[in-house]
Order: sequence, then structure tokens, then C-alpha cells
Amino acid sequence: MSDPILDRRTVLRAAAGTALTTAAALPALSSPAAAAGPAGFPSYSYLGQALNTSALSYNPTGELIFPCVRGTYDRMTGGLGRYYLYYAPHDAPGGICLAYGNSLAGPFTEYHANPIIGRQWGSHFNVSHVSSPHVLWHTATRRWYLYFHGENTTTRLATSADGVNFSYHGVVLNTSMVPGISEASYARVFDHTISSRGARYVMVYMGNHGGKRKIFWGWSADAVSWQFDPSPLISPAGDGLTDLSGPHLLKANGTAYVVYHGNSGKMYLTEVGNAFDREVHLGVFHTPLTGAPDSRRSAAPAFGTDRGVSYMFYEAGQRGSSVVAVARAVS
Repeated sequence: MSDPILDRRTVLRAAAGTALTTAAALPALSSPAAAAGPAGFPSYSYLGQALNTSALSYNPTGELIFPCVRGTYDRMTGGLGRYYLYYAPHDAPGGICLAYGNSLAGPFTEYHANPIIGRQWGSHFNVSHVSSPHVLWHTATRRWYLYFHGENTTTRLATSADGVNFSYHGVVLNTSMVPGISEASYARVFDHTISSRGARYVMVYMGNHGGKRKIFWGWSADAVSWQFDPSPLISPAGDGLTDLSGPHLLKANGTAYVVYHGNSGKMYLTEVGNAFDREVHLGVFHTPLTGAPDSRRSAAPAFGTDRGVSYMFYEAGQRGSSVVAVARAVS
């Protein structure tokens, strides 16, 4: 985006767009497009569900959460499709799952051997569940780095050459590493340079701090060994909320933002700055549909671009019955 850096008190809102025609590959509900988000970000119009949950071979709890979509076509040959979609159930036994497709608008096909990572992995771990997959393409090693939690106190890393078959690396974050928190999960990792800290990567995650869930962060030179700020990056009080989760980094206007889920059911946006030294709350980023599949709750957004069009994948619906939804930018 080419807009100048915004004054930290300013929220830009563009005119409302027109609802898109539903993609034929996805079953959808029609809905009007909401007003554009803050800081000039687009609004997103619901297209449909990424997966037919009733037809999945692996769906042990009837809930799907925390989508992460990655393009494969420009990073390796012989992939299952142009795009890989990672997701998981949350409740036990969880399980890191994979689907694939040739368009972000769908359709996506379930990988035949899900879960690709289960709650037990040889001598490495045996936990009640694993969930919240986030995949980073690690350019230096030309491997896929998969971060996931299990239990809620621990974030783990596995790596892969093909995005399907992973080797376990180990624990990268635990509550013992950050004073005062009792959860360390829903982590996402991004390429982002902070020269003053020797960082080439940043992690944003949810930590339970003082009985409230807040957004925390860490930094790394190699995406493997991490340092963590003991203070929250984003606290819920700035949005008039009590709990936050599911953060995702966005960069535009020459600065950095974090979009995340609030306990209201909506998604919110906060400018954190390129050095992660700000906390400028900008308000609602995305409002969920009142009806299905959102049922007033949208969470854990992940973003991708396909042939110049931006898409948002997100967790739709109340906990215990959520699905992976797809929306497309309309402004």
C-alpha cells in the first residue's frame, strides 16, 4: 500500500464496497460488505467455508480452528496444490491437519492422512491435544517451519521440506520463559526486521496474564531461538474488552499492525510500529456475520493473495462448533 504513515490517532475509513458474487467453488451466504477497516485496510466479504466439514475423514470434535494458508507454487515443485491450508480441532485430541487447492477461493481437498501431527509424537511429547498451526516459509533453509501448541502452556516447532512430512525440532516457547503468564499459545511467526534487537523474525501469541488473555511478542534472528518481552504488547482494556487472542501481523503505510480477536466476537486492529514499541488501538477491523457460519464470532484471521486479490481465512462460529471460513477483499 502506498498511503503515507498515519497519525497514530487517526482511523481511515473508506466508502463501503459492493458485495461480491459468491465464488462457485464455495457454498456461501450472501451478505453486504461492511465499511472498510481502519488504517485503509479493505473490508472482507464472506465467500463460504473452505472445507465441507460433514465430509472430512478426520474431524474428531466437530470444530475447526486457526487456519493458516500458504502458497507453494513459487517455493517448491511437486506440491499437492498451489496452496496449502493448515488447520486443527482445538479440543482433545486436536491434531494438525492439511488441505490443499489451486485457488484461495477453493475448493480445498482434505489430505488423506490427517492429522499430519497428532497429540503423541514418539519420545518427543504425549499431550492431551495439539492445535493452532502456523506455517512460515523459512527462506534461509528453504524449509517450512510449523509452530503449534500443546499443551496450552507450550508452543512447539517442526520443520519440513515439502510442507506435509515434518520433523520435530522442539519447544520454542513455554510459560516458564515469560514471567507472569499461565498460557503461551496461538503463536504466529513472521519475517520482520528489528535491527536494534538483531531480529529477522517476530512472534505474536496469546498469553494469560493476571487472569486476562493478552497479546505478547518475541523476536529471533533465526526463527528458532527466541527472546520474549515480559510486558504485554496489546492489552484488552484499550478496546474496552477483557480478553484477546489469535493475533496476526499486518504491514502497511510504512508501519506494522496486529489484528486479533476480542471477546466481543469482533476482530480489532492495533498499530504496534515497526519496532513493536507502540500500542495505538484503531478499533474494529472486521465484524462477524450475525448468522451462520459466524454466529457473531470471527477469530484467528490469516491472509493470502491469489492473482492480486486478497483473501482472509478465519475461524467462524462459537467455540465447539467453529469452521474455517473464507472472505475476499472488496475495497
